[in-house]
Amino acid sequence: MAAPLRVAAMAAVLAAARAPLPPELRGPAGDARQEAAVRALARRLLGSRAAAVALSVDAALAAGGPDAYRLRSPPGGAVAVAVTGSSGVAAAAGLYRYLRDFCGCHLSWSAAQLRLPDPLPRLQSEIRARPTAPRYRYYQNVCAHSYSYAWWGWERWEREIDWMALSGINAAPAFAGQEALWQRVYRTLGLNQSEIDAHFTGPAFLAWNRMGNLHGWAGPLPRAWHLQQLYLQYRIVERMRSLGMTTVLPAFAGHVPPGVLRVFPRINATRLGNWSHFDCTLSCAYLLSPEEPMFQVIGTLFLKELIKEFGTDHVYSADTFNEMSPLSSDPAYLAGITNAVFRAMTGADPEAQWLMQGWLFQHQPAFWQPPQVQAVLRAVPLGRMIVLDLFAESKPVYEWTESFYGQPFIWCMLHNFGGNHGLFGAVEAINHGPFAARRFPNSTMVGTGLVPEGIEQNDMVYELMNELGWSHEPLNLPVWVSRYAQRRYGAPSAAASAAWQLLLRSVYNCTGACVNHNRSPLVRRPSLHMDTQLWYNASDVYEAWRLLLSAGTALGSSPAFRYDLADVTRQAVQQLVGDYYQRIRDSFQRRALPELLAAGGVLLYDLLPELDALLGSQRLFLLGRMLQSARAVATSEREAEQYERNARNQVTLWGPSGNILDYANKQLAGLVLDYYGVRWSLFVSLLVESLNTGSPFHQEQFNQAVFQVERGFVYNEKRYPATPVGDTLEIARKIFLKYYPSAKQGGRDGPP
Repeated sequence: MAAPLRVAAMAAVLAAARAPLPPELRGPAGDARQEAAVRALARRLLGSRAAAVALSVDAALAAGGPDAYRLRSPPGGAVAVAVTGSSGVAAAAGLYRYLRDFCGCHLSWSAAQLRLPDPLPRLQSEIRARPTAPRYRYYQNVCAHSYSYAWWGWERWEREIDWMALSGINAAPAFAGQEALWQRVYRTLGLNQSEIDAHFTGPAFLAWNRMGNLHGWAGPLPRAWHLQQLYLQYRIVERMRSLGMTTVLPAFAGHVPPGVLRVFPRINATRLGNWSHFDCTLSCAYLLSPEEPMFQVIGTLFLKELIKEFGTDHVYSADTFNEMSPLSSDPAYLAGITNAVFRAMTGADPEAQWLMQGWLFQHQPAFWQPPQVQAVLRAVPLGRMIVLDLFAESKPVYEWTESFYGQPFIWCMLHNFGGNHGLFGAVEAINHGPFAARRFPNSTMVGTGLVPEGIEQNDMVYELMNELGWSHEPLNLPVWVSRYAQRRYGAPSAAASAAWQLLLRSVYNCTGACVNHNRSPLVRRPSLHMDTQLWYNASDVYEAWRLLLSAGTALGSSPAFRYDLADVTRQAVQQLVGDYYQRIRDSFQRRALPELLAAGGVLLYDLLPELDALLGSQRLFLLGRMLQSARAVATSEREAEQYERNARNQVTLWGPSGNILDYANKQLAGLVLDYYGVRWSLFVSLLVESLNTGSPFHQEQFNQAVFQVERGFVYNEKRYPATPVGDTLEIARKIFLKYYPSAKQGGRDGPP
């Protein structure tokens, strides 16, 4: 760019950054608006039966403290229960408390059980409730916007926001549409469209583009994408605010595209190292120096643009060093970067609060020693930063940082990595963790949070955590889980209750530093050195499987029961795959070819096809559903192909060359046979060939061959069913009759 043009560009940028904000900074909705919103929610949920529930919002009920709700039954009349909340969210949480505890109802990602008694029950006495922690019930992980929400339209977002309100969640990110605004800012700065296109990733990878980890991969973003996401964001923030939720908006963390360096060649920016297994063609972000004047200009310009478009609740998210090593461990440098991010926020909004993920502190503990952590946290005035203790159920950070050195924090349950399928939970940790955090000396805990990387799995864990958000002491888990099963299926069942007790003590009770990242041999690239150890007794899952099947006659009409039966059967089959893998490996090592052929034959030609058929009977386990959702967002066949490749790549290679291979693994109908099954077929074939020829098995040669299979799956154009096929009960029973007897005899047990 010529010198006069650079000067003109800089002048335009400075003028825009210094321009006054519009007078309206939309804050929380008033009582009347929140009341209207929660009544509309009740009508969506209950239809005509909503008339028997009176819902109102009265901020005075909080009396200057945390949210509260009140339930009572007015004398006489057609209203069975009156629910008053200090906010729309509090009223919705009170409504769900009534539906759950007095009507025996249940609502989750996988199914809703809303068979209401007629007439609705009346309460014998008034009920009042306040949350566990004083301010926030937080929800959403930055990564979930790519792992779970990438292809959502408004209909799905509306259901999610309803679930959030009924769960009592009052704060969540609203990140959609930000790329459209960044594009405006980049154009104002003088970048051309090709530079912008080279920066943004595809939709399935935007979470890591936003955190500075990744650029360019699986992009560019079509113009239609920006328009769709802006439309979604308008509706998301309007609905969340109408219910009294705090919307957390994105802010500038200091990363800039390379095009900024072309326009401003003297700008002070340094390149960070690579992220994960990506090289610098797709990672190694440029980070502005904290002393660079353009840090404030760009950060303020973006946030003003965002506020002008969507208003604000004054809480902003930014993560400068997510899984990336800073350029220096000098506390002065780290404090300078942190202060620069915060000043860019307050330059646009003097009331800004910074919500920061605390993941970096536990992810790289060798770097983030107390002086470095203190430098970051104390560079922002106390109370103006809120830290998400993101993995507190397994690796809490507040304990070794003196409660984040005085900054407020939210105790979070991360639970799920990559949106993997697999029964998992650390229920004892989440049942006691938030209360221990509140009792911690000089605790600055201000909320509880749910921050899974991917949703639509393990409903029980999230129901429990949401309930704990309104409890003041740990729950009796065995009693709670029996009630949960009855509500979920709409009828009592001794067998179902017993099944859940077994699951509670096994797969849902991981202790210690537990990580829910499914490493079952089923969903990993095969090798002769795979870990098959379990943290629980496999026999407990097999017995829970038997008990659930025995309840099928009584509960088989319940969609939630059918989903759970499929999920528990899937877990049992996952365990069986581990058993057959061990037989294959042991047979190979003993050079027992007939046994290897027998075990491999069962795995490839019976067990995996049976699992694929089972998953195909349930909507949430369909690869075709995910791919159809991705294609449905497109406005052209070219976009549809790009979005489908995004979706396929994310759950398999996660990058052009398997950079984060199988991290986001899913057990989906279609994926099991055409991806995992083909990999296993090649593996077994090469082991057989090795024994037949007397030559050694070379893992590296296998990896090169199987990569072609994996890449082929990403680019093939096979269509998969988007609606369920088959009877879950019959398929599960067929698998059970074949495999249960041998599973019980030879099942691998983990620690008791």
